[in-house]
Amino acid sequence: MAINLELPKKFSANIDQARQAAHEIFRPISRKYDLAEHEYPVELDTLAALYDGLAAAGAAGAGAAGGRGDEAKERPAGTVVNGGNMSSILNSMEASYGDVGLMLSMPYQGLGNAAIAAVATDEQLESFGKVWAAMAITEPGFGSDSAAVTATATRDGDEYVLNGEKIFVTAGSRATHIVVWASVDRSLGRAAIKSFVVPREHPGVTVVRLEEKLGIRASDTAVIRFEDCRIPAANLLGSPEVDVQKGFGGVMQTFDNTRPMVAAMAVGVARASLETLRTILEENGIEIDYDRPAIDQHAAAAEFIRLESDFEASYLLTMRAGWMADNKEPNSLEASMSKAKAGRTVTDVTNKAVELASTYGYSERTLLEKWARDSKILDIFEGTQQIQQLIIARRVLDKSSAELR
Repeated sequence: MAINLELPKKFSANIDQARQAAHEIFRPISRKYDLAEHEYPVELDTLAALYDGLAAAGAAGAGAAGGRGDEAKERPAGTVVNGGNMSSILNSMEASYGDVGLMLSMPYQGLGNAAIAAVATDEQLESFGKVWAAMAITEPGFGSDSAAVTATATRDGDEYVLNGEKIFVTAGSRATHIVVWASVDRSLGRAAIKSFVVPREHPGVTVVRLEEKLGIRASDTAVIRFEDCRIPAANLLGSPEVDVQKGFGGVMQTFDNTRPMVAAMAVGVARASLETLRTILEENGIEIDYDRPAIDQHAAAAEFIRLESDFEASYLLTMRAGWMADNKEPNSLEASMSKAKAGRTVTDVTNKAVELASTYGYSERTLLEKWARDSKILDIFEGTQQIQQLIIARRVLDKSSAELR
């Protein structure tokens, strides 16, 4: 199927809403909450009320139900769908243009929501489709190797008992629920890793501490401990069966939804930096001329054009990955490609913007230095740059994880 690069008109209201939030709510308080790490952004309460209304109305973009993309389940042959995944990507892109840390603090927009959308059954979507969910995967003993999960979920009658500790949980102290990766049988390896929806305020759940960070300081990043935490068996997302042949591909479907979302965040931050840099260059008499070869232009203008071309490639790869998800096309390769390209590009763009703006860019007189700090995490979480390149190589070369490490 062909992809029409013109954005669907039905998303206009969502895009305008996110853009308005970026300009009128996020950008004016961006520096305030960067300096006041861990202070709750009370201005987000307005957005919370708005998303409460959207969730209650079942509107796309609110919670996991909005990101499910179920429009693609039954349709005439050849019909193209632009649904929940594309909507979430566009919302993330526009909101991150304002402030990515604040975007990560928005109700119903947690990475756990994308996880629920990826693997929940229809019945579970009824229960969890409109919650605000963080996602807890990483542990003190591993980073990008998700198969190394040591947290356990032991079946006890109609309940599971969770034990373990998770680190770097984005929105871990603010979200109402947490999607937790845990093993139902350590002896069966990665195939036994499942994801569970756990209320944050629940017996056995403890927010141990909040991390102090280089960037996205407006977003809370928590360490969470689960000690004999009992949850209903129905809170296991997807099928409880352990299929050793399939491995943990079902749980890994989560990343097919979340990686394009993180790529979208990177695209939003990169666009903010490029627009600010263009203004600074033009105010200093440096013209950017697309009709002249780079060698005939000011070095800063030539560098800007290079950065902008990488930005465009990141944007298109991200849109393709989201479009494929909505149209039920396997997109694991494309999701990793979008995440790898956008993550690498945003760090390059933001750091070059600081460099080209010189002392002005390094100071706090603009947000350029903040965006440079914020950008680094976008190349790390949801799978580092190196992990994405490894996944891409395996897909392109048709190699298994055992064959290509």
